[in-house]
Amino acid sequence: MKTEFLERDMVSGLKNGLDVIEAFDDRRPRLSLTDVAQITGLSRAAARRYLLTLTRLGYAEHDGKFFSLTPKILRLGYAYLSSTSLPVRIQPFLERVSETTGESSSAAVLDDTDVVYIARSATRRIMSIGLGIGSRLPAFCTSLGRAILAWKDPAWLDAYFRRVPLEARTPWTLTEEAAVRAALEEVRRRGYALVDEELELGLRSMAVPVQNAKGEVVCAINISIQASRMTADELVASALPVLTSVHGELRRLV
Repeated sequence: MKTEFLERDMVSGLKNGLDVIEAFDDRRPRLSLTDVAQITGLSRAAARRYLLTLTRLGYAEHDGKFFSLTPKILRLGYAYLSSTSLPVRIQPFLERVSETTGESSSAAVLDDTDVVYIARSATRRIMSIGLGIGSRLPAFCTSLGRAILAWKDPAWLDAYFRRVPLEARTPWTLTEEAAVRAALEEVRRRGYALVDEELELGLRSMAVPVQNAKGEVVCAINISIQASRMTADELVASALPVLTSVHGELRRLV
């Protein structure tokens, strides 16, 4: 049973502290006090207190001008990974997919407007950025994201599109809401998501949703390839039977 939370139950100090942590990402690994204040909407004085607290606790460091997170911050993410058996259950299946197809395979869950990688079996590096457990990518233009979004109810999707920035990652990225919605409808019809060079040029990927015994989509698994190695039709023909087989087995385990 879901618990209802009221606004008065919110601890604003904790929320602000988490906002400060989330201000750092792969594009902004080092931030000044002014940067953090602007990104979070906090005053400089408040941002300074949160940053100094994180630094004192060992979650951040300061070189005199810029702040950056330390490896200790990984404890927060590890708390999730160690408290759920999902990544452990999925990993052997991803390894089987990679062994069968010779391609990299991943699993991800939805977190707000992004997908977060929870398990991965990589046969080769196929993206310009390194992917690992905890990596985040926009859901709307990834096969993993679309394989999950396609099964969200209309009200949820309406709220999602109000807050997600549909920013182009390549010339082929769908950035119009109507186009993305049409793509999601196609995913529901076909049962899988195919994304062709929308996230990164030269990258082609397909994913299927993973449902639990209640029919709820809890995550998605995919195969990614270099577009020059295989056409979209060839990818579907070779990879879909493997993903579908694994999907059927996982449904009994998640």
